[in-house]
Amino acid sequence: MRLWIIIGAIFAALSVLIGAFGAHGLKGKISTEDLVIFEVGVRYQMYHALALILLGLISASMSWKILILPGIFFCSGIIIFSGSLYLMVLTNMRWLGAITPIGGALLIFGWLSLVLKIYKNY
Repeated sequence: MRLWIIIGAIFAALSVLIGAFGAHGLKGKISTEDLVIFEVGVRYQMYHALALILLGLISASMSWKILILPGIFFCSGIIIFSGSLYLMVLTNMRWLGAITPIGGALLIFGWLSLVLKIYKNY
């Protein structure tokens, strides 16, 4: 399913853009600790953008329908995990850190659902 490849490529491009903003636009304006937090968001966004591209490639050899749930988990996880880290650093609303683990759990569910879907269908 090309859709996962397209979505993954968009998330990957945004990861590079956001990472460049963090490295060049935020350096010296936020604490070193906050810069590290921001970079974690960028890194996990890129990892899971690549996971979405992988889903698209896998769909060439199996029904795309079984890859919907992992894709939804990955997209939701990126938005909640990375998004909460970006917002926490940019707005200094530290309570957003309480939301980050929800995004992390969604990313984990994405990987586990991928394993289960492939296991059940091969």
